[in-house]
Amino acid sequence: MKYLPIDSQLFINNRERFCKLLKTNCLAIFNSNDQMPTNADGTMPFRQNNDLFYLSGIDQEETILLIYPGADNEAQTEMLFVKETSKEIAIWEGEKHSKDSATQTSGIKSVHWLANFEEILANLIKECDKVYVNSNEHERAVVRVETRDARFIKKLNKDFAGIKLDSSAPFMHELRAIKSDIEVEMIQKACDITEKGFRRVLGFIKPGVMEYEIEAELTHEFIRNRSRGFAYEPIIASGFNACVLHYLENNKECKDGDLILMDVAAEYGNYASDLTRSIPVSGKYSERQAAVYNAVLRVMKQAVDMLVVGNNLKDYHAAVGKLMEGELIDLGLLKKEDVENQDHEKPLFKKYFMHGTSHHLGLDVHDVADLERTFEAGMVFTCEPGIYIRDENLGIRIENDYLITENGAVDLMANIPIEIEEIEALMAN
Repeated sequence: MKYLPIDSQLFINNRERFCKLLKTNCLAIFNSNDQMPTNADGTMPFRQNNDLFYLSGIDQEETILLIYPGADNEAQTEMLFVKETSKEIAIWEGEKHSKDSATQTSGIKSVHWLANFEEILANLIKECDKVYVNSNEHERAVVRVETRDARFIKKLNKDFAGIKLDSSAPFMHELRAIKSDIEVEMIQKACDITEKGFRRVLGFIKPGVMEYEIEAELTHEFIRNRSRGFAYEPIIASGFNACVLHYLENNKECKDGDLILMDVAAEYGNYASDLTRSIPVSGKYSERQAAVYNAVLRVMKQAVDMLVVGNNLKDYHAAVGKLMEGELIDLGLLKKEDVENQDHEKPLFKKYFMHGTSHHLGLDVHDVADLERTFEAGMVFTCEPGIYIRDENLGIRIENDYLITENGAVDLMANIPIEIEEIEALMAN
């Protein structure tokens, strides 16, 4: 891995918190993600299952974590199973985890080779009342590929008929919503790397540059700072492309007079950051661009003031919608009388601001959480209002990441230029 070692106390604490949620005499099992194939003998870059990583810190394929607080044998209360390494594997693929290194990373003392898993599991299942299995239950998930966990669930039902299974996802959603100090440090590191990339491209962008050239500059800066790269597929959208919310082609020329919407951010140690800025190709905003940009920025600043303990996403998004209505009226995009008489189930502002303002952030960019849960200290949210005017080839979104505390929201991207004057001055230099 490119990132520096993470304090194993993070994963020890996470397992302790998880165990408190398990019912008596139940065990839980987490599988790594698959190493996904491309064609021939090719494989995609490996990305660990975030729940397994959260509980163990092991960033390696073919890994299983078993947690059984009620085990009669103390050595079996938490066990890690990793792929047995060899000199041959080391030659072709590089060093894999030894039992000692897996313990050092995870804080788990009982580490076994993966080949021993089925025998140990068969004995433990005879003792326990229920097995908690892992699954992707994110509300926006579209699962088209059978995961290692899904295959494992099928095997459990086949090999142990009548076994009681339950989902660990609600527990993971509850735990992962609140970030520990170490997790906040990881997200902050990702934000700091993102800042370096953003400052780099401000001095690079000019009329005639290609969107993919900007992507290349960011890639260079992210990786040279120990990031794996982008936390998500980068959006570098100039001109009308900025009105396509998930534009990913990044293959057009950036033309004089256009804005570039860049939704780009680094990850660090599997933790994501999430940044959006809309900047002028020429280095200077037009009067209209500046007016729309500042309207979005005003909504953002007022929205951040509502990222406070005790609020909730439903009320928060409704309040932000009201703010946006006022700005759209002032910009001449909506009429006050039309807004007053609108169908409140289909608010008019959605024509120009069609996505949500905030989402949880953590190991996943759209991190797992109970979306009806009220805001609590330790949660990390994005704030990303936008206005998209397709008739004007103008799309503007602004986004930073915020840690909710008892004293309000802390901007984890406070050092990243956001005001028009800052951006224009840096581009001029």
